[in-house]
Amino acid sequence: MELLFPLLIVALLVPMFLSMRKQRKEMAKTADMQDSLKVGDRVVTSSGVYGTIVEIDTTTIDLEIAHDVVTTWLKLAIREVLSDEAEDTDTDSDTAEEAPEDTERRLNQE
Repeated sequence: MELLFPLLIVALLVPMFLSMRKQRKEMAKTADMQDSLKVGDRVVTSSGVYGTIVEIDTTTIDLEIAHDVVTTWLKLAIREVLSDEAEDTDTDSDTAEEAPEDTERRLNQE
């Protein structure tokens, strides 16, 4: 009975320690990614907005989210950098953008 309490404490502390360690590694990985951002990178924000970096400041980033539409974001809002391979697969898919006249024609048919 005297040995049960210390074993219970150890059984609770070990998973907590391991999860804290894993979380710390993930935070370091995210911080490294955010520090390595450069102009021209395609990124995704934590809210799901896709954009291209056009300017970087110490704490903020300007993203071009559409042609001539630039918005300012905190660096901490950048969730991931898109690789060139991901961009190539997007253009090869069936969800490629249609021409404006095709969109207008499609909408007028309904």
